[in-house]
Amino acid sequence: MRIGELATQTGVSVRALRYYEEQGLLAAARSGGGQRHYPDSAVDRVHLIQMLYAANLSSRTILDLLPCVDANVNTPESRALLRAERDRIDQQIAQLRQARDRLDAVITLSESPASGCTRVEVDALVS
Repeated sequence: MRIGELATQTGVSVRALRYYEEQGLLAAARSGGGQRHYPDSAVDRVHLIQMLYAANLSSRTILDLLPCVDANVNTPESRALLRAERDRIDQQIAQLRQARDRLDAVITLSESPASGCTRVEVDALVS
């Protein structure tokens, strides 16, 4: 199938499909005129790539996982990579929670009648 057909079947833009190919995530055969042609299995591959991107994995991490997917094997290395990504996301969540708590402190201070909304003491936010 051609790139436009793949885009339509997957709901992914042609630009994104070209990016996937550039990153080594998706392969296409080329016609004599340079047009991309994808096998029917590319639909499943694009859906997998989208799922992994939605899980906040980078294209490099996805590329590292694809040989396991293609070989239909689950290795200790692939599981370790996925766990490391989960740990990275957990760390980001903790940092976001801390930022939210600090913002809550700013909101609380700004709502205080004593604040006058003119100045917020930085020491009160850091603790």
